[in-house]
Amino acid sequence: EVQLVESGGGLVQPGGSLRLSCAASGFPFSSSGMSCVRQAPGKGPEWASGIPTGGETTYYADSVMGRFTISRDNAKNTLYLQMNNLNSNDTAVYYCAKVTTGWLPSSWGQGTQVTVSL
Repeated sequence: EVQLVESGGGLVQPGGSLRLSCAASGFPFSSSGMSCVRQAPGKGPEWASGIPTGGETTYYADSVMGRFTISRDNAKNTLYLQMNNLNSNDTAVYYCAKVTTGWLPSSWGQGTQVTVSL
């Protein structure tokens, strides 16, 4: 059974940073592309970032480019999302997802809430 467990969310002030983690199990993590997807209140899901199996290349939505860094540790079966210079538009539930071709999610975690506010 695929399991993805996110952690690291919370309340942060504008300009602050957070590091999200996603612990994966139940599938060959090192052979799977992964993505981070977020959903802001009242909006649909937004793909934020993606990383292929080896992590040698990373991909970002324009809205997070230059502020977020996605990475993976295949030895620990863990995905990370470092988020810097956060603003109110980053407030959302953040999900990690196991993806197939074209970054299409095939499995999701339960999500972790990130709130950016004074």
